[in-house]
Amino acid sequence: MKTENKLNNLGKNRRVILQLARLETLTDVVYAIVIWRIFVLIPKPGEANWHWESIGSFLTSNVFTFALVIIALAITIIYWLQNNALFGNLERTDGLHTAISILQLFFLLIFLYSIRLGVVLGASTATRAFESCAAALLGIASVAAWFYATKNRRLLASDVTQQDANALSDRIMAEPITAILTLPCAFIGPVVWEISWLSYLLVAAVLKRRRRGKNHS
Repeated sequence: MKTENKLNNLGKNRRVILQLARLETLTDVVYAIVIWRIFVLIPKPGEANWHWESIGSFLTSNVFTFALVIIALAITIIYWLQNNALFGNLERTDGLHTAISILQLFFLLIFLYSIRLGVVLGASTATRAFESCAAALLGIASVAAWFYATKNRRLLASDVTQQDANALSDRIMAEPITAILTLPCAFIGPVVWEISWLSYLLVAAVLKRRRRGKNHS
């Protein structure tokens, strides 16, 4: 009987570990598609609306498009690296954690859709606010998945200390906080909104200092 229970537990562990690997693969595929779609947003020679005769006029006419592409690419890279860090500290996943993680991927696609709307419709309060909301939802989903995984250490790898888990919890808060801070800036103007994304550096620094203060206390 004990042998049978041991075999059942081994089979269950193998399945949940395999589920985490499949979730990681799905995540990588979605991020790869998103990176490609971001590149597609850049106007290309030979398109019907191509009317520029020099590189200078092309860059000048599409400055907001390039700014959006840079912001979208930066956010995508940040979240891909963040996912690698978070998944690397997990031993397994379960149904709810997988569902939240897939919801996060959905919000990533919504964010890409909002970027596309901003390119097609042009810079406006509505498109910029939509992009900020989409980025905020993406970050909130990431935080929710991590907090669920670390609650009572239900999904954490055995070698991950509680201090490391808390440090990651603080670190991943920077992205949604930054997105929320950019939302009111969308009502001021597109230039202010784009510059406001640089507040990520300040938010990350404040959270890092807060984390160091906790460690020393």
